[in-house]
Amino acid sequence: MLNARSRRVPGWLKLLSNLCLLLCLVGETGAKRVPKIPRCPTTCSCTKDSAFCVDTKTIPKSFPPGIISLTMVNAAFTTIPEGAFSHLHLLQFLFIENNDIQALSKHTFRGLKSLTHLSLSNNNLQLLPRELFKYFDILTDLDLRGNSFRCDCKIKWLVDWMEKSNTSVPAIYCASPFEFQGRRIHDLTPRDFNCISADFAVYETFPFQSVSVESYEFNDDQFVAFAQPDTGFCTLFVWDHVEMVFRMYHNITSRSAVYCKPVVINNTLYMVVAQLFGGSHIYKWEEDPQRFVKIQDIDTTRVRKPNFVETFQLDDEWYFAVADSSKAGSTSIYRWNSNGFYSHQSLHPWHRDTHVEFLDVEGKQRLILSSASQPPVVYQWNRSLRQFAFHSQITETADVQMVKHFWVRKVLYLCLTRFIGDSKILRWEGQRYVEIQTLPSRGSMAVYPFIVGPRQYLLLGSDFSFSRVYLWDDLTQRFQLFQELNMRAPRAFSLVSVDNKDILLAASFKGNTLAYQHLIVDLSAK
Repeated sequence: MLNARSRRVPGWLKLLSNLCLLLCLVGETGAKRVPKIPRCPTTCSCTKDSAFCVDTKTIPKSFPPGIISLTMVNAAFTTIPEGAFSHLHLLQFLFIENNDIQALSKHTFRGLKSLTHLSLSNNNLQLLPRELFKYFDILTDLDLRGNSFRCDCKIKWLVDWMEKSNTSVPAIYCASPFEFQGRRIHDLTPRDFNCISADFAVYETFPFQSVSVESYEFNDDQFVAFAQPDTGFCTLFVWDHVEMVFRMYHNITSRSAVYCKPVVINNTLYMVVAQLFGGSHIYKWEEDPQRFVKIQDIDTTRVRKPNFVETFQLDDEWYFAVADSSKAGSTSIYRWNSNGFYSHQSLHPWHRDTHVEFLDVEGKQRLILSSASQPPVVYQWNRSLRQFAFHSQITETADVQMVKHFWVRKVLYLCLTRFIGDSKILRWEGQRYVEIQTLPSRGSMAVYPFIVGPRQYLLLGSDFSFSRVYLWDDLTQRFQLFQELNMRAPRAFSLVSVDNKDILLAASFKGNTLAYQHLIVDLSAK
């Protein structure tokens, strides 16, 4: 039996044992921290500083360290997502050639700050996303040959970039559209692309129905007047220059207003309120207190069922015409005489007129009357008699709800809108109007030609489908469909330009009244 002294472990042996244990622990910990060197992907062959990949289904997530050149051919994918090569930040040469690559992300090459050579040749690229090359600081060579580039607004940025960049780019060509097919992209200039377009977007919604809308300026403010069929009121809104919206301003209490026509004479505002029942009236705006005061009634024996009011000036005198749509009434003209408007002339009775359009044709003042019972007719002003006299009939077309005129490069055109048949565009050719275009317009009660900047538009309302905005094409001298708007039974339109905004107002008989903003869109920026 050993005594206690013989069982005691020498100090030096104990120290040695602890040291061995510590070294073992350190060895195990160090082994865990040593990274495993990535192997070359199975679809690639690698050297010390390059990788060549064939038939790769996806871009490999890891490569051996030190790779500065990567080639990918016959790849099994067609798109390359963003940041696909961000783990290869040392890359200097990247060749993605002879594949079926069709789309890239604008961030595909994010992180490749050292790249000097890039080839995307012989793929199936039709466009390149804007700012694709913004990550390249020292790119010297770019090869885009062998792709089917579509030279439209989405490639305009590339034309700009090649013009300003010092990167060497071998010649590439347009595959489409037809007008650019076969042209060198290097030879294109930014002026070759017409990339500025527009859009009509809902800007403000008014929670009421309306059958007329008129805009006017008064005391340096911008107003709009709506005739509301539900309340029968004329409702006025004023533009708020701070909030940038129309806000409620005033109501003219009436029984059955169908048209509210403002006219400013000698800095005084008058409002012609045409009603279906209870007679039509003329109101005057008073500043102190602010209100409309009725100053005149319109003869109910002449105007029985008003549908539209037109104001105009002749020989420095103010007139307005009321289109009467009843069987027993007649369209009538009233003249201002410093105290009010008084009856001046009655035009043809019994024709159920729906609209009156005033225009000046080669120095001759005319009225065009649209009617539910006969084709549109023209009356011409006789200065000596100071009366309108029957002049002509425009076409044999009946069921014309409204005729509006517009000018394009000093040429006069008319648009005839119909509820059942196609609407028509006519051109004035010195002695007569000649039909040049038809527009499908089933259920149309209102048409509105208007100009925003250099663009001539035509808005054709519809009760049964989308209302259509057309844009005039100078090349074909015809209207082309531009945009469809969802509005319910529109009856009138008006354009307001204020505070660098172009606002199109649409009076709706069966839904909310709407305001659309005309927005300029740069298609090359998308």
